[in-house]
Amino acid sequence: MVRRKLHFQNTSLRAHASPAGIPATADDYRIYPTYRRTATGTFTGDLKVVRTTDDRVIFPYDGAPVIGPFETALEAREAAARKGAELVEADLLNPEP
Repeated sequence: MVRRKLHFQNTSLRAHASPAGIPATADDYRIYPTYRRTATGTFTGDLKVVRTTDDRVIFPYDGAPVIGPFETALEAREAAARKGAELVEADLLNPEP
């Protein structure tokens, strides 16, 4: 029996994107904040920011700073969400191709 791989295009996010490919509002981005527990028992923020107009990953990038450490998971997640909002604002002002 041969199992064939199914290939899907990621068009679900592009359906909400601006037609020209240039981000116009914060709705053209998806922010995924979470946290990780470190070996020392503290928490660091973990973040992924995606521009939906072209599916470009804005964060993390090579050399991206660590968000934290924090004493609680809630603090780490909130810091990651704030960092994501800052990155979206900065990219709206000066979108990278």
